Amino acid sequence: MFQNRLVNIMLIMLVALTLIGVLTLVLYTQFFQQTSAEGEPTIDEVLKVSAETEEITTNLLSNNIVRTTFVVQLENRNAKDEFTKRDFQVKNIIIQELSDLREGDLQGAEGIRGLEEQIRSRVNEVMQEGNVEKVYVKDLVIQ
Repeated sequence: MFQNRLVNIMLIMLVALTLIGVLTLVLYTQFFQQTSAEGEPTIDEVLKVSAETEEITTNLLSNNIVRTTFVVQLENRNAKDEFTKRDFQVKNIIIQELSDLREGDLQGAEGIRGLEEQIRSRVNEVMQEGNVEKVYVKDLVIQ
């Protein structure tokens, strides 16, 4: 190749270092970068940032009794920690929202979605570290 043996060794080392650098860059971008925010999160990611309320029993406006449990999906782990600390405020919000409803307001998918959205927006008003992404009704019994 070249007449000088030292130049050959330097070129081989330069090519080898370049290949190692490119390989390191490719591996870093493929394995160590966070996934993009596009698309739906996996169920494991949802469970990591979700919290469940205790069973709440209260009266409705129509003198019926409701027993319910909610699962709340939060924005991140800091929001989940804050949510668990604000447990008493969350229960208060849920009881207030339920006590303004009648039995007919909770029947059907539209009524339940409305309750979930109302609770989500009210809890977001008190949250400081993050936001509530979604509220799910886990149990709902009206007597």
